[in-house]
Amino acid sequence: MRGHRYAESMNLRLYDTRARAIRDFEPLQPGKVTMYVCGATVQSPPHIGHVRFAVNFDLLRRWLLHQGTEVVYVRNVTDVEDKVIARSQAEQVPWWELAYRNERAFSAAYDLLGCLPATLEPRATGHVPEIVALIDRLIEAGHAYASGGDVLFDVRSFADYGALSGQRVEEVQSAGDTENAEAKRDPRDFALWKRAKPGEPSWDTPWGPGRPGWHIECSAMSTKYLGREFDIHGGGIDLVFPHHENERAQSLAAGDPFARYWLHNAWVTLSGEKMSKSLGNSLLVREVVRRDVRPVELRYYLASPHYRSMIEYSEEALHEAAAGYQRLEGFVERAVEFVGEVGAAPLAGEGTDGEGWTSTLPDAFVQAMNDDLGVPQALAVVHAAVRDGNTALAADDKATVRARLLEVRSMLSVLGLDPMDPRWRRSAGQDDSLRAVADTLVRALLVQREEARARRDWATADAVRDQLRDAGVEVTDTPHGARWDVADRS
Repeated sequence: MRGHRYAESMNLRLYDTRARAIRDFEPLQPGKVTMYVCGATVQSPPHIGHVRFAVNFDLLRRWLLHQGTEVVYVRNVTDVEDKVIARSQAEQVPWWELAYRNERAFSAAYDLLGCLPATLEPRATGHVPEIVALIDRLIEAGHAYASGGDVLFDVRSFADYGALSGQRVEEVQSAGDTENAEAKRDPRDFALWKRAKPGEPSWDTPWGPGRPGWHIECSAMSTKYLGREFDIHGGGIDLVFPHHENERAQSLAAGDPFARYWLHNAWVTLSGEKMSKSLGNSLLVREVVRRDVRPVELRYYLASPHYRSMIEYSEEALHEAAAGYQRLEGFVERAVEFVGEVGAAPLAGEGTDGEGWTSTLPDAFVQAMNDDLGVPQALAVVHAAVRDGNTALAADDKATVRARLLEVRSMLSVLGLDPMDPRWRRSAGQDDSLRAVADTLVRALLVQREEARARRDWATADAVRDQLRDAGVEVTDTPHGARWDVADRS
C-alpha cells in the first residue's frame, strides 16, 4: 500500500445538515477547530444509543487531532430540564442529586468507551447569567416577549425559521413546552424562560423567578466558550428539530453568526424503533459491557457503521462486531510477539507542542476518513492490511509483518481502537476471561491435532481442524507451530 503524508491544507469534507450536502470543511482559523456537541440530558444512566454520539464525535475529533489540528471540544450537560425534574419527583430525590448521579454515569461511560475528555463540559445551571443576558438581547431586538412569567421566542419574527430541518413554519406544530399556552402570541413560539412552579428549581430574573428553557442553554454556553461564530455544532439526528432549529433561530436572531457546519449522527434502533429511555427499550452501557462484550468491542460496534447510518441493534450483530475486532487484535498481538512492538503514532492535542504529528498511513484510509468520516471504508483498509499481515506471518516474512503492523496500529490509533493502547491491552491485566477459556480449549485441541499428525493419522488431524473451522476458529500452520484466530468471514 502506498503511504500518505499529511499536507498543510485540510482535505476533509463533511455532510452539513443545513446545506443538505457534503461540503469542504474550512475552519474559521487554520489549524484550529471549534466544536460544540449537545451532550446528555441527565435524567437517567446512559444506554448504548445515547453514547453513539460520543463515539462518533470522538472519531471526528481524533481525525482532526491526527492531522495536527487543535480542537476545542465543548460538550454540555443539561442538568435542569423537564425530564430531569419529572424523574427526580418520581424517585423522590432532589433534582440536583439525580442530575449529578447520572452525569457521573455518563462520564464513566464516555471514559469506558475510550472517548477523549471534553476540553470543557459546562452545566446549564452554571450559566444562568449568560442565559438571562441572551434573552435580554432577544427581547430588545424584538424577537422575544415576556408573558405571564414566561419569556417566549417569537417564531414569526425570524424569517429563516425551519431552514435547518427543512420545514415550513406553517407546518410546524405547537411547541407544547409550557403550561401557559394562552400567553403565547403563536402556538409555535417556544420558551426561553419558564416561570417558577412549586417544588422546582428557580432563579430570580427581571421577569420573575423561573428556570431556563432547554434550547437557550446551548446557545448561551456554546457562544460563551467558542465565540459568537464557531465551526461545528453536532449531536444526534433527533436534535435537528426542535432543539437545533430553535438554537439556530434564537442565536441568529440575537445577531450571532453561530455554527458554520451542522453535523448529526443517526440513531441506534431496536426492533425498528429509536432506542430511548421513554420507550423502556434501552440497553445500559454498564450492563452491555458487563454481560456481553468488552468496552473496546462495544466501541468498535458503534464506530463501524457510517455515523449517518442507522444501527439496528441485535446481540448477533454486537457479537459479530466483537469477533471482527478480535481478528484485528489477534493479528496485532501475534505480530508484536513475532517482530516486537512497533509503535503507533501518538495522538496530537493537549500536552503536545501544538504541531501535531505526521505519519505514513495508507492513501485509501486517509481518503475514506476525509470523505465525511467514511469509517466503514477505512476499516476495510485495516482488515485488508491484517489479511496481508496474516499471510506474511504464515510465511515467516518479518519485513512485511513489521510494515503491516505499523500500518494497522497507526490506523487503529486514529480510530481509538489500538489493541496495544494500555486502555485495551490484554497483556496489561485486562484479559478477557472468555478469550482465555477459549484459548485453553483451542490449544488442547491443537495438541490433539499435532499428536495425530505425528502418528500420521491424517484423518483425525483433519477432523480436528474441521471441527475448529466449524466453530469459527481459523488455524494457521507456521514454522513456529499452529496459531489460531477467529475466522475472517468478511
